Amino acid sequence: MPLIDVHSHLFRYPEHFTDDFVTQSKRARAGVEVDLTVRWEEYAAGARTCDKTIVFGGKARLSGVWVPDRDVVAYAAAHPDKLIPFLSVDPTQRGWHDELIEGHQDLKCKGIKLLSMYAGFKPNQPELDFLWAYATKHHLPVLLHTGTTFIDKAPLECTLPRLLDDVAARWPEVRLILAHLAHPYEGECVVTIRKHPNVYADCSALHYRPFQLYHSLMLVQEYGVWDKVLFGSDYPFTTVDASLEGMRSLNNMLEGTALPRLNMDKMEAMFYRDSLKILGIE
Repeated sequence: MPLIDVHSHLFRYPEHFTDDFVTQSKRARAGVEVDLTVRWEEYAAGARTCDKTIVFGGKARLSGVWVPDRDVVAYAAAHPDKLIPFLSVDPTQRGWHDELIEGHQDLKCKGIKLLSMYAGFKPNQPELDFLWAYATKHHLPVLLHTGTTFIDKAPLECTLPRLLDDVAARWPEVRLILAHLAHPYEGECVVTIRKHPNVYADCSALHYRPFQLYHSLMLVQEYGVWDKVLFGSDYPFTTVDASLEGMRSLNNMLEGTALPRLNMDKMEAMFYRDSLKILGIE
């Protein structure tokens, strides 16, 4: 089975961000100043066992990030055997319908990335019915940021998994990915992916909070939804290799305790899941 990274970014740093976003990004990882510069050589060096990678930019005028889809497509085109581009739209901005169609039909992007909380919209609001109908018609998977953020303008109420429970109920054919297991709303995330056949989560950018991730994956295990979790890195916030190493070592911190262990066979199966087939991407 291949190893697929379903969650990586393309940014030109700091060009694609406002000064305020750059300043606030220092809160992304406690005690670590993250360099958001994307370098293919760096990514590849930290993804030695990775076969394919989904890459996207992001558009959220409210929070101060705007990556043109053409930049993402150009980056992917330079490494066509490895990278699969997703488009992004900000539904609070004029012209987003046209950007959606252009990104899919002209630029040939294979899916959609939404930054609901960063842009300040709820994914189940009526204005997005055009997107969900389009994604249904054209079989486009949609990956959404869910969970916490370091940006003060991004409203937490826009990121709750319960909003995607509503979307999945109304648009059941769309394949959804809830990024980051929606931490710290993992409970909502797990029960949402359990009840909807086409709703998944990714485990990206969580290994550097190991005790929280242990609890998150124990929820996955106890609810019996290991098969609904996909592997992702969230590069440049971390790497594929660091993510694999961190997750494989989670049980080590339990030595000397009676705490239940994570099922490492299930975890390995998650790493080597054919996520592209699940998402309908050829």
